[in-house]
Amino acid sequence: MADENKDFGKDFADDAKKAADDFKEEVKKTFDPNSPDNGKIVAIIAHLTIIGWVVALIMNSQNRTEFGSFYIRQTLGIWLLTIVLGIIPIVGCFAAVIGLVLIIMSLINAASNKMNLTVVVGEYFQDWFKGL
Repeated sequence: MADENKDFGKDFADDAKKAADDFKEEVKKTFDPNSPDNGKIVAIIAHLTIIGWVVALIMNSQNRTEFGSFYIRQTLGIWLLTIVLGIIPIVGCFAAVIGLVLIIMSLINAASNKMNLTVVVGEYFQDWFKGL
């Protein structure tokens, strides 16, 4: 009986190790930093609310891609610009509309695999948030 338990335990451990190794290989293929799809996914998620931006930042920190980092910086800049414009008395009325238009334009570019800067301020966003 003890020998059967030892064999069962060894077989179970071997099967678990094989399953873990297979999973590790799948994860490497799925989140390959050289895969253009990985950056595209991060870029699209970054546009989906502030929580989506945080999720994209975490995903990009694990497998950094130039495309994902570009849109993380752009999206952060657009969100902050919208908040700042919202504080200004007269412009604040239109801040949400301006922010929404910029986010939609940026999302369309991200989905099209284009790294286009946000109108007027995109270059500043890339410079100010280059640490992301």
